[in-house]
Amino acid sequence: MSEKPKPKTYTAEFKASVVKLALESGRPMSQTARELGLSKDTLYGWVTQHQGTRPPDAEKTASAEPLYEELKRLRREVSILKEERDILKKAAAYFAKNAP
Repeated sequence: MSEKPKPKTYTAEFKASVVKLALESGRPMSQTARELGLSKDTLYGWVTQHQGTRPPDAEKTASAEPLYEELKRLRREVSILKEERDILKKAAAYFAKNAP
């Protein structure tokens, strides 16, 4: 028969340092959890235990992720539009200079 894999165990010091990082980094907790190789539920649980209540920014984090993705998309779009604008400016200057 196959045995169930043992769950990972973390030291109290590790948990405390991760909670401190999550609360002070200013990044979404789910992003911090991904970067550390943890599940976001695990990190939320540790923060909840640390604070004794639900994390105050849990709702913000959940709603901030789509906004963050949209912000990245819009920044890419702005970059492309700036390049296009610069090309059009150069073309207009070229044709204005070579006009009869």
